[in-house]
Formats: sequence, structure tokens, C-alpha cells
Amino acid sequence: MRINLTKKDLINQIYMQLGFSKLVSENLINDFFSTIILNLKEEKKLKLSGFGTFSIRKKNSRVGRNPKTKESKVISSRNVVLFKPSKEFKEFINKND
Repeated sequence: MRINLTKKDLINQIYMQLGFSKLVSENLINDFFSTIILNLKEEKKLKLSGFGTFSIRKKNSRVGRNPKTKESKVISSRNVVLFKPSKEFKEFINKND
């Protein structure tokens, strides 16, 4: 069973199901992703109804250790993206067929 879903797979799905050309399908996917990324970067939160909510959280710097060498190193602060699935998404995933 295949685990990864690539942009090329999404483009082919749109091409096959909607009949758009591959160029139009690629532009549609790229525009969709860029809209999500830009909105998330500006607003720090993005809700897609029926799918879930993406949010950005700041992680503070901390000390981490290499388990092999026991060497301590500072892990710098950074922003991370969180995803919380919607109620409908959870119900769909847990639905018994």
C-alpha cells in the first residue's frame, strides 16, 4: 500500500475527474497551497470547514541531548504548524464500513 500522496497524484486526480488540462490542474493545486500558506502565515490560524484547523504555535528554545553521545545542544526557537481535525473528519475516519 502506498503511503505518500504527491502533488503529481493530486494533479492527475483533478485531470481525470474534472477533465481540466494538466497545466490548469497544476496551477489550481499550486494556487490552493499558496493560498493556504499565505493565509496561515498572515492570520496564524486557518479553518477549512469539514476538514480541520491549522494553526501556528511558537516553540521556545530549549536544551536537547544526543542520546548516543550525551552531548547537550541548544535547540533554537521556531514556529510549528499544528492541525486539529474537525468533528466531521474524525467521524469519517472512525466510521465502520
